[in-house]
Amino acid sequence: MKFLRNLLAAILGTIIALFLIFIIFAGVASMIGDKDKIEVKSNSVLTLNLKPQLVDYAPKSDNPLDEMFGENDKKIAYSKIINAIENAKTDANIKGISIEILNLNAGIAQVQAIRNKLVEFKETGKFVTAYSDVYTQKNYYLSSVADSLFVSPVGFVEFQGLSSERLYFKDFQDKYGVKMEVIRHGKYKSAMEGYLANEMSEANREQMESFLHSIWAEFLEDISVSRGKTVAELNTLADEMGTKNISLSVKNGMIDQAIYADEYENKLKSLVGIESDKDLEKISVKDYISTGKGRIKSSAKDKIAVLYTQGNIMYGKGDETYIGQESIIKALKKIRKKKNIKAIVLRVNSPGGSALASDLIWRELELTKKEKPIVVSMGNLAASGGYYIACNADKIYAEPTTITGSIGVFGAIPNFTGIVKDMGINAEQVSTNKGPSYSVFEPLTQEFHDYIKGSIDDIYVTFVEHVAEGRDMTFEEVDAIAQGRVWTGKQALENGLVDELGNLDDAIAYAASLADISDYKTTSYPRYKKDFKDAFSANPFMKTKEEIIIEEIGAENFKIYKELQSFAKMKGAQMRMPFTIEIK
Repeated sequence: MKFLRNLLAAILGTIIALFLIFIIFAGVASMIGDKDKIEVKSNSVLTLNLKPQLVDYAPKSDNPLDEMFGENDKKIAYSKIINAIENAKTDANIKGISIEILNLNAGIAQVQAIRNKLVEFKETGKFVTAYSDVYTQKNYYLSSVADSLFVSPVGFVEFQGLSSERLYFKDFQDKYGVKMEVIRHGKYKSAMEGYLANEMSEANREQMESFLHSIWAEFLEDISVSRGKTVAELNTLADEMGTKNISLSVKNGMIDQAIYADEYENKLKSLVGIESDKDLEKISVKDYISTGKGRIKSSAKDKIAVLYTQGNIMYGKGDETYIGQESIIKALKKIRKKKNIKAIVLRVNSPGGSALASDLIWRELELTKKEKPIVVSMGNLAASGGYYIACNADKIYAEPTTITGSIGVFGAIPNFTGIVKDMGINAEQVSTNKGPSYSVFEPLTQEFHDYIKGSIDDIYVTFVEHVAEGRDMTFEEVDAIAQGRVWTGKQALENGLVDELGNLDDAIAYAASLADISDYKTTSYPRYKKDFKDAFSANPFMKTKEEIIIEEIGAENFKIYKELQSFAKMKGAQMRMPFTIEIK
């Protein structure tokens, strides 16, 4: 009896607590709705700080908890930044743009597209200036578009060329008895190379050097125009560490002046045309977007659907963080039924992933292409499975610094033979048939290896055949540039894997021309909806799991943890980039 009384009391207490939490949430949500409306005042300077993570697609959640706890502010769509700069070009209240970036959380292709848009902005006669305490190379590349660059007197300017690093685990595996059995097709398909050797293969070194030099050449070409230097001069500065201190950075013409933030603000006031004792009107790009400037207004009835595919490709539902065939197929079926949607732009920002999911998406795109034109716009990455889903579009656009290609396949399975042997554990198997089978506790047999290799080879052939058909090339022509090799967008244009260099807007404009429409607006897909369970899957009063892990093991170790976690989730054959690329 006492137990039942305590149980009922606990249930009643829980109900009351939930009711009180609901009332609190409703009150906070009401306060959020009553926030002062942001206005763009006259003589304003638009500040480009890009503090949130820049992604291709950042659908705003309709969950009030996400709004309440700032989840919608953690990411911002790259297209909204582009649209904001476009709107600022003709906004009489915006006198210029101040780039004030410290940590630039964006991919190189996105950065290049924003930089190109800032070049357009300058052509209107409005000013662009830049200030930072520290310029990383990516930040400097973007900021170098400015009329003048300023830095803190005790700051730092990074400019020494691009680099990328890989970890190798073979000795680690041999020492601890846990290894990855890797079967692959493509000499450049080096996604799991770190588990096969202790040092970089010549093929992998060749492709890494190739695409790094290609991206660096884009950096140098753009910076040389903005800073009035030759590419040779810039390379010499990089080789000789010509920005190793602020005085050298100024002397060598990479920075215009070393000043403090208050002095920089006075320069902005002068550019706007107000006295130094007056208040400067500044509006952040985030606030500017919130006033509606993150979109291009249109009353057109015809639409171009922009279908965003970002993240790893994994078999399943999918959301804004990873590509699942279910959500993409559902979106394509909806788009086909919409009569006012005249064409599709497939925006790809993915290193690839599941071969099965990639093929299912490819098939649905094939069905859709019979009814509506499809144009691809490649973002930072459109490699392996990301290229698989793009290869048969009516036209493919890439940024010069897009990383694409990687036409190859691999499979990887863990093996614990060494560790269980050392621990005195023996595994025995019983089977009904003679077909090859695999146990993580037994050495990989040649029969099972050959079985998996045959499957990998078959998928590779299918991949190359799809590309050959989509790109109007022979199997041999594709195979020669495939083998898992990674290319930049500029290189891919030269070898026929893409049709033209351009950004998302270029792809949208071409899609409209294919549909023979001139008055149109864009609409974004997929549409993600979270159910009640998803809305409460993370406790808003606590830090996220990722934040907790980062605090415990550090940001660098967290990157390794995420890569190992990604490999652990792989199922089936993989069309994935040869490695996780982090360019420094």
